[in-house]
Amino acid sequence: MNPFSLLVKPAGPDCNIACHYCFYSCKTSIFGEQKHRMSEQVLETMVRDYLRAGFEMNAIAFQGGEPTLMGLDFYKKLHKFENKYAKDGQQITNSLQTNGILLDDEWCEFLSKNGWLVGISLDGPKKYHDYYRVDKGGNGTYDRVVESIERCKRHNVQFNILVLVNNLNVQDPDEIFDFFVHEHGIKFLQFVPCVEYDEETGEVTDFSVDPEKFGSFLCRIYDRWKEYGPEKLSVRIFDSTMNYLLTRRHTNCSFAKRCDDYIVVEHNGEAYCCDFFVENNWDLGNIMEKNIADIARSEKKKAFGQRKTKLPKKCVLCRHHSICRGGCPKDRIPVNGDPVQPNYLCESYQQYFDHVVEDLKAMLTERGLLQQQG
Repeated sequence: MNPFSLLVKPAGPDCNIACHYCFYSCKTSIFGEQKHRMSEQVLETMVRDYLRAGFEMNAIAFQGGEPTLMGLDFYKKLHKFENKYAKDGQQITNSLQTNGILLDDEWCEFLSKNGWLVGISLDGPKKYHDYYRVDKGGNGTYDRVVESIERCKRHNVQFNILVLVNNLNVQDPDEIFDFFVHEHGIKFLQFVPCVEYDEETGEVTDFSVDPEKFGSFLCRIYDRWKEYGPEKLSVRIFDSTMNYLLTRRHTNCSFAKRCDDYIVVEHNGEAYCCDFFVENNWDLGNIMEKNIADIARSEKKKAFGQRKTKLPKKCVLCRHHSICRGGCPKDRIPVNGDPVQPNYLCESYQQYFDHVVEDLKAMLTERGLLQQQG
């Protein structure tokens, strides 16, 4: 069995803020309106069965909703169970994607001491971040997030910044680059395109990013990154593209050949194929009733993984087919119920790959890396 990682939603769709563009808060339609919290029994079963799958490298990522709502004791129990069930030679990496609001000194000490990798969501300068990322009272969260980032720096927490690129911040890549790199000294960035659509109308939302603008955004960020010094700044999409050129494997699942490298575990133990597809059609069963390894190799999980390979003719004939693979299936907006469509961001990715691939090949060749691999 191929190794897989876990993406865990310990507090389900619960969150302490109310971002206007959130795609996960609506999951209360599946799990109910009550408070959602993973029990110690579910946590232990998840860790035990995952480690018993016998992988040398094991990765558990906690997301939400907002995973820090579980409190530190939950994650201390996680470590207790990891120490209890890990065999000699097994390595475990833990990571956390958070809005950062609750990261006080105690949290930061814990994360730093235990080597967690933390992703913090920040959409750029205050005018952009506070437009969509507000608390339940409608107040912006920028100041609290930046305060937490500075706290992470003081405690030497390993962190990166996740920027959701939407209809607003996409308009000024130079301002975004300068803000993160020159004003805040960020060394690890990932840019995630905001694409949501109304299933009733089939139209994308107003806050979704425009494909042409997103392509231009990525190209400009690339130029700034190259000028600044690639060795001084990690940008996830650039890292993934370079990894593909060197190994023919992406580190960004959006461009992977299949969707099969992780499973989602919800607060109640229900498992799903992907956090963008936490829906009844792709429910894989409950880890309290089925072993995680069996869930990961189930026919439904295999069918979901293969589903990505079903591409329209336009994609198959595209010059970037092998490196793009049609992008993330969530961004293939169905037409008349048919999900086999070009990606909404097709124009973005054509712009991006046209702009960077040959340049990256030259860069890697100059450094002797591409030659070594070839």
